[in-house]
Amino acid sequence: MQAVKQIYTKCLAQGAYFISNGKEAVVIDPLREVEQYVELAKAKGVEIKYIFETHLHADFVSGHLTLSKKTGAPIVFGPGAKPEFDAHIAKDGEVFKVGDLRLKAIHTPGHTPESTCFLLLDASDTQHALFTGDTLFIGDVGRPDLAQENTGLTSRDLAGMLYDSLHQKIMPLDDHIIIYPAHGKGSACGKNMSSETSDTLKNQKAENYALSTTLSREEFIDKLTTDLEAPPMYFKDNVRLNTTGYMHVDRLLEKTQSKALSIEVFKEKLSDPDTVLLDVRHQDDFVKGYIPGAIFVGLNGKFAPWVGTLLKEVKTPILFISPAGREEETITRLARVGFDHVLGYLSGGMDTWKKHHEKEEKIDQISADQIKDTIREPKNKIVDVRKPSEYALQHLKESMPISLSTLSDQISKFDNKQQYFLHCGGGYRSVIAASILIKEGISNVIDIKGGFGAIAKQKELHFEFG
Repeated sequence: MQAVKQIYTKCLAQGAYFISNGKEAVVIDPLREVEQYVELAKAKGVEIKYIFETHLHADFVSGHLTLSKKTGAPIVFGPGAKPEFDAHIAKDGEVFKVGDLRLKAIHTPGHTPESTCFLLLDASDTQHALFTGDTLFIGDVGRPDLAQENTGLTSRDLAGMLYDSLHQKIMPLDDHIIIYPAHGKGSACGKNMSSETSDTLKNQKAENYALSTTLSREEFIDKLTTDLEAPPMYFKDNVRLNTTGYMHVDRLLEKTQSKALSIEVFKEKLSDPDTVLLDVRHQDDFVKGYIPGAIFVGLNGKFAPWVGTLLKEVKTPILFISPAGREEETITRLARVGFDHVLGYLSGGMDTWKKHHEKEEKIDQISADQIKDTIREPKNKIVDVRKPSEYALQHLKESMPISLSTLSDQISKFDNKQQYFLHCGGGYRSVIAASILIKEGISNVIDIKGGFGAIAKQKELHFEFG
């Protein structure tokens, strides 16, 4: 049996899978740009026979339609899926042959009603791996509140279904099988998943709270539906695109060169109040000088999920500033979450802006060892923009928690009579937050360089937990 290849995309914390045997292969949960799977099949001398979707994804646009068009392979969904295009809807227990291997569909509703895992078996019926989608993560399970629209189901209903799926369908499988999930740490599809991207079922039974035999069904439901942050608004749009169809990413990328704009055209398009300007450079470059009104979301971090979370509407017209040579990458990564309305980018980037002596903004920064002096001033406020779960682990006693994902809805809490010192975990999200506040007219913001990672090393500060 040939090895399973996990193709992991850190920006989305997403795992796609390529499984081959003999002259045949399958792809599970492909990304929107599919050339990597086509090239892998060519390199291995195999034909892609099936494209499996573990569910209708909310956090990214799948490449199922494009890959099917390029290869002729049918798209396979689990029971209950209702895509608006040709697809094979598998029955629970249905088996698909790939060379001498077989993939068995196991319907595991809970994260979504149609969620389905695929069990990899060899010719002798030995179980080898389970591709769990968002049903079971390493250290966690999929949240049950992303697929309630038009289903008549509540999050508690789905959580109960997930408990049954785990205990009746997954836990009885052989302990030695490898669990391959669709996501790892950093995805919004779960609460606190591990940074590990695979594990044995045996280890997960011992370490994953969701597989505990001491947790009752009602306790599981309570635990799973408590303290859920609101899902990003773009999730609904991604489900719609994955259900109805989308423009093939090749067509978007064909236009990349034509999107290089002169400064005159760039400024004209920027004058439209509905247009959003993204600056995707590194935060260290952004703080030193950027175009007024720009929102920082750097390519070096979880770029696409943060764009989706902050801009909310996938039809938002976008201009961007990028490092030289990374324009196509920017368009591709926006397309992964359905943001296809890119108007263009400034040819030459910030160098062009500077050469024309256009106005720039800057963001002031201080080092973590300077915080002890700022805390003493009553007008100074420390704002922690990390997630609530991070804040609960440890935080500065004097800090005010406002997570980045909710910042735009809490602008009214800020006052220009105060001085705000922002921090996140490492310095990426706080610069995003600073750019948003300045765009909203809150000018007295200073970024704490290095974030909480640097702050926690300061011995003279006071910390709290919970």
